Amino acid sequence: MTGECILAIDQGTTNTKALLVDRDGRTVFRTSAPLALLQPQPGFVEQDPEALWESVRRVVAACAEHAKSAGATIAGIAISNQRETAVTWKRTPQGEPVGNAITWQCRRSAPVCEKLSAYAATIQSITGLPLDPLLSATKWEWLLEQQPELRGAARAGKICLGTVDSWLLYKMTSGEAHATDHTNASRTALMNLAALEWDAALLDLFAIPRVAMPSLRTSSGVFGVCAAIPELEGMPIVSMIGDSHAALAGHGHLATGTVKATYGTGSSLMMLTKTPGDVRELARTVAWTTKDEAHFALEGNIAMSGAAVQWVGEFLGLPRPIEDAAALAATVPDAAGLVLVPAMVGLGAPYWDSTARGLATNLERSHTAAHLAHAAVDAIAFQVADVLEAMETAANIMVPLLLADGGATRNDALMQMQADILDKPVHRSMEEDLSARGAAMLGGVALGWWRGPEDLHISATRAQVFEPRMTATERDRLRSAWRHAVRRARLRQEPEA
Repeated sequence: MTGECILAIDQGTTNTKALLVDRDGRTVFRTSAPLALLQPQPGFVEQDPEALWESVRRVVAACAEHAKSAGATIAGIAISNQRETAVTWKRTPQGEPVGNAITWQCRRSAPVCEKLSAYAATIQSITGLPLDPLLSATKWEWLLEQQPELRGAARAGKICLGTVDSWLLYKMTSGEAHATDHTNASRTALMNLAALEWDAALLDLFAIPRVAMPSLRTSSGVFGVCAAIPELEGMPIVSMIGDSHAALAGHGHLATGTVKATYGTGSSLMMLTKTPGDVRELARTVAWTTKDEAHFALEGNIAMSGAAVQWVGEFLGLPRPIEDAAALAATVPDAAGLVLVPAMVGLGAPYWDSTARGLATNLERSHTAAHLAHAAVDAIAFQVADVLEAMETAANIMVPLLLADGGATRNDALMQMQADILDKPVHRSMEEDLSARGAAMLGGVALGWWRGPEDLHISATRAQVFEPRMTATERDRLRSAWRHAVRRARLRQEPEA
């Protein structure tokens, strides 16, 4: 390994990864560091911002050491990140955090959504987003409402509000840059999707001071220069992009109507579109932006996919909840009719029902823990199918195949079930780190290595194809049982008289 490379960081929910990507688009080194989630009370999910930062420092140091030993030069830094997670910090060179980050999984801001429910249609028409506790603006409003002194400090310009990308940028530049890109901004419920600017009316609606918000930049471009990490001092930050958007770019398939699904703790499906469009069951969002153009997408978010398997593992007291539950699921051929709807924190797309709650149906005396684990894996495939079906309806097209990425795709049984339930081929990427690679590709555009998105095909990776083999009768039976279970999960309990 010699020559120039991009150091691409993917700051995720449960770990931080980093890659070195050369000018041919090849990953030449990778490393990662684990992260913990904090759950101080039911429905509250947090992370320590300093722990996020320290994980980035660790993986960056490992990449820099490898590049030095190999005689390579790091030309720039690219960042992809978990989205919607809301961070608040002091506007000082050190950027001391004000409490823990409120993660995308956290539901504490449900009362904010209820208070603003009359404005839900307006919010969606401006931002493309259904009103939901997932969105960053609801979390900041909750925090500022709980601590009025913070709102005063924010109005005085003493507090910064941002998502994980802007937090990392601020820390890297020692407070010189407070910015975010259009993809992360498009997930806050504060950005006007047509104008690609913060919307003054929505800032007022959520009572969030504009002075506390980051400036908006294109996903590909120079955001600032690293000053806080000695190994990378003076290196430009050349791209920032939300992880799901980055994975879409990383697949390297850029035709309108292309759909990818990222399978992780939660799941995100994205379909490339020419314009923002107008649809209610799905989110409209920015795919990525460059200095020349903006690309848009339809998106459907699923709160609990891998998290559903993890929940089963925890419920059963397994020492390694996700790994052991997945292994347990593989010991039986199917769920034997058991259906699990993992709506523990409500249902996302295409239902957007925060009042739904998880349930298991069709339980019989013969069912075992293995059947419950298998039902959790099946639930991932059912939820993805629901979102893809909504996308096809909204775009009035039939999608020929599904591109798949993310940690859960290593489960062959899940990928086969997904192909069977969709009745479409599923192309599993053989590259583990599409989010980091997608960020690197956009960073290479900023550095002039590649012309633009039309050259991102260099990042297209080998894929393993899973062909559907389930009969139509069996598919219809399983989906009918799933839909019935979802309807039951969405039933609201009427208060007693």
